[in-house]
Amino acid sequence: MLVSLLISTYNWKEALSLCLYSAFAQTVKPAEILIADDGSREDTRQLIDEMRAKTDIPIVHVWHEDKGFRKTIILNKTLLKASYPYIIQIDGDIILEKHFIADHLELAEKGYFVCGSRVLLGRNSTSRLLKGMERYPAFFNHNLGFILNAFRFRPLRKYLATRYAKDSMWRIRGCNMAYWKDDIMKVNGYNEDLEMWGQEDVEVSYRLVHSGIQKKQLKMGGVEFHLYHKFASRANLPYHEQVLHKVIEEQIAWCENGIIKDKR
Repeated sequence: MLVSLLISTYNWKEALSLCLYSAFAQTVKPAEILIADDGSREDTRQLIDEMRAKTDIPIVHVWHEDKGFRKTIILNKTLLKASYPYIIQIDGDIILEKHFIADHLELAEKGYFVCGSRVLLGRNSTSRLLKGMERYPAFFNHNLGFILNAFRFRPLRKYLATRYAKDSMWRIRGCNMAYWKDDIMKVNGYNEDLEMWGQEDVEVSYRLVHSGIQKKQLKMGGVEFHLYHKFASRANLPYHEQVLHKVIEEQIAWCENGIIKDKR
């Protein structure tokens, strides 16, 4: 199955470089790479041009002007560029284990979207990777709270897919999720009212469920490593949570301020 790998980024070309190299090294390669760029400087565009020369995978760079944290907007713009029916979404500060896409595709099924886990790397491990001192995160350097997320085991992966955290959306991470393009369009994509950081991935997941799409949890596979960085501002989080609670209580599926701006 042909896959669009959707990567969001903002002004961290060194991390994006590691992310792209890990995408190039996949046992099952994406049919295209979409980069949703929330207003990065010119050096990110230059890096992407350099990386294009190192792969035969088409790389589509979608950029808009930097007017603050507007991830939902750039994600929606980039989703419209996706050429393939299945989209795997990550962030540009992620390093993928080489079976990441293959593991996701094991769980790909009509009527479902998929949520994965991550391994949070520490400051020192991240520094070594960015300096080229390590090519891959050393296993025993992982935080003990995340070490189980670094394991792959197919029988458990299949067993847990529809059983682990079956009724919970709070484990969802936009840096490791997958969905059918038709499904994300059916709920009108991401809610662009959610500016700044927080809950945009959980909110869209609830709307997918309310539209009739079920959730699978990718455990014991789909391994990814999240480079250390400072937290983004959470100044708008109370409003985001207010929007989320309304979506949950009223079982809302369609957001008005999404990909399509005209009301249905």
